[in-house]
Amino acid sequence: MTRSTGSTAAALRCDSCGQLPEPGKVRLTLANVAVMLPIELVVHAAVVQTELSYPLKVLLLALTATALVIWVAEPSVMRFMRTWLHAPALRHRTRLDAAPNLWRARVLVDDAPGALERITHQLARRTVNILSLHIHPGAQASVDEFVLAAPAGVDEQDLLRALTAGGGRSVRVWPSTALALADGQTKALSLACRVAQNPAELRYAVAELLTATPVVPPPPAVRSFVEGSELLKVPTPVGEPMVFSRTGEPFTAAESARAHRLAELAALSTRCGGPAS
Repeated sequence: MTRSTGSTAAALRCDSCGQLPEPGKVRLTLANVAVMLPIELVVHAAVVQTELSYPLKVLLLALTATALVIWVAEPSVMRFMRTWLHAPALRHRTRLDAAPNLWRARVLVDDAPGALERITHQLARRTVNILSLHIHPGAQASVDEFVLAAPAGVDEQDLLRALTAGGGRSVRVWPSTALALADGQTKALSLACRVAQNPAELRYAVAELLTATPVVPPPPAVRSFVEGSELLKVPTPVGEPMVFSRTGEPFTAAESARAHRLAELAALSTRCGGPAS
């Protein structure tokens, strides 16, 4: 059993109430027995040697043992055995602290040999694992979208520095969740089925596919696709085109093509008798 240090309490105290978690009953019982048993034995040995009557001995034993347990045993257990008492909670907290944080990143990468390798090298130096990578080709550079698992201690600024040091430009980083790891092909097929069954779902399907926001009413001057634009126009089977916005994340040619394929599917479904959007 290790003597407690201040770091144990600091690591486990609740941020709201400042209290330590309740230790396990088995550990608490064993710790109390280990501390109280010697006290009980010493008190019994001392009282038995006295000339007091039996009732007085019983009363003295009860009062003395109770006082020593309250004033000495329990505080000693909580103070000197804190690390051992809270070992399971400490292990759990350590696992949580060591669990990777998920991030999304978008980087403009030059279309040159070794460009992506330099970025992955900088991430590996910081023990950052690439869980997913989507490359959106462009004219002279590609937009690479990463899902990254970073260890505790690696924050947004560390990732920005790593991606920039690897040669990336226009770097953006956001906290993410496990939903970002969903199979993109499966998601696209599910949205395609949704549009085929009901072309009126086209606007919502494109918004979900591109993580974008529909612009209503759509500005008439927006072109179908412009490299680096945060606005994207998509035709509809009937009526005026739809326009989508995504602040801080310019649309890529690949994303424009995906949205147009969904629009074509909606148009085909409408001609085959489905409800129009």
